[in-house]
Amino acid sequence: MSSRIEKIFILTIDFITINLSFLIYFNIRVNSGLFEITSSPEVYITMLVIYLYWLVIFMFVGMYRTWFASSRFDEISTLFKTLAAGIFVIFFFILYDDFTRQEPGQQRFLIFLYWGILFSLAGAGRLFMRSFQRYLLIRGYGRRNAVIIGFNSKANKIHRSISRFKALGLDVRAYASVDPAQIGEEYDGIPVIDTIENIDKVVDQVQAKEVIFALEKHEDDLMISTIAKCDDKNIRLKIVPDLYEIIGGQARTSQIYGFPLIDIMPQLMPEWEKKMKRLLDIVVSFAILLLASPFILLTMLAIKIDSKGPIFYKQERMGLNGRLFKVIKFRSMISDAEKHTGPMWSTKNDPRITKVGRFIRLVRIDELPQIYNVLKGEMSLVGPRPERPYFVEKLSEEIPLYRRRLKVRPGLTGWAQVKHKYDENVEDVKVKLKYDLFYIENISLRMDIKILLRTIYVVLFGKGHQGE
Repeated sequence: MSSRIEKIFILTIDFITINLSFLIYFNIRVNSGLFEITSSPEVYITMLVIYLYWLVIFMFVGMYRTWFASSRFDEISTLFKTLAAGIFVIFFFILYDDFTRQEPGQQRFLIFLYWGILFSLAGAGRLFMRSFQRYLLIRGYGRRNAVIIGFNSKANKIHRSISRFKALGLDVRAYASVDPAQIGEEYDGIPVIDTIENIDKVVDQVQAKEVIFALEKHEDDLMISTIAKCDDKNIRLKIVPDLYEIIGGQARTSQIYGFPLIDIMPQLMPEWEKKMKRLLDIVVSFAILLLASPFILLTMLAIKIDSKGPIFYKQERMGLNGRLFKVIKFRSMISDAEKHTGPMWSTKNDPRITKVGRFIRLVRIDELPQIYNVLKGEMSLVGPRPERPYFVEKLSEEIPLYRRRLKVRPGLTGWAQVKHKYDENVEDVKVKLKYDLFYIENISLRMDIKILLRTIYVVLFGKGHQGE
């Protein structure tokens, strides 16, 4: 089923089970005669408040993300932990008055009673939904085509496992080999249709949604360039690991029917952290606008007095998933600085930079208007800096995995900005890319806060580089 239909179904099931759980609890609490009643609560208003509470909690922990052949046990485990944490908030804040009138023994009983009812019904609802989805996958609905990279015993073994366990939802449609001489060979009726040099064409030809690497040990150096070719595709990448990689804990594995697969470059930030990151963007951006408004006005005035031209400079940049948007900056160069040169990086003592421009670059406030881009959702406070499409295309040809930066929302500041100077040449970009990839693979709210604090230090003590 489509992700939209899936979400409608799971939202409907949660709506029914959460509200039914409350009605059962309410009738036991109020109408059973087992507990003292001092007032008659409004059932439907309370029920609505509690449902909205659980809806927000479930959204934050990622319980409405798309499910595809994932572990039902893992989902129930997540539900168990979510309800266990959230139940105390309900009793101490939403049902506080009623809760405090009970004896300690009754208090504990009421907590576990509601938790037990809710977990039983919500868990049963989700098990039903996921089992139904699994049934559809086995029957051939919503399955995904897969390409195996490599044509060897390891690749054949993973192929046999995928064919055996239909609930994985995968159908191997092609092989892409390292050796061109293997083109045309088959295993279990599935041919080698091309080499890994043309993996992007293979993916398009069979409309693959999953690519599984099963390379030999001596072929691992081909993986980076192959991943780079798949980076623009909306596909999931997995690798069949060696035993020592699993034991050594070098990568996160997902055990599927007894054989492990490693997700290559998975999104490590949980759903609730993504939403908290966006909320942090909005709150901090508003705060910055309020606190910095006097400096913004002074900067606007200084730019207008110092040189001819507009106060703000707009430039097309490439953002999340390659979407184009106009980034806004204070103008720090002479007007039409690239009119005769075309797109180019600035240097440390670039003569095109104005006097005021040099100062605002030093203290890093030339980027301040991009708060507007953050509020619009085109950027985040923290992330890789957005680059111009011209340079993205150029650098993607020279640097493998450069387009990986487009997998996250670009930022006003980032790990590369606090660890390295402005870009002046391709070597600077390569150094910054290492920092950007490190950030992407270790993205977290904790790291964002660390980068923001470091950025404040850079701004206050003028540690910035003067050319961009």
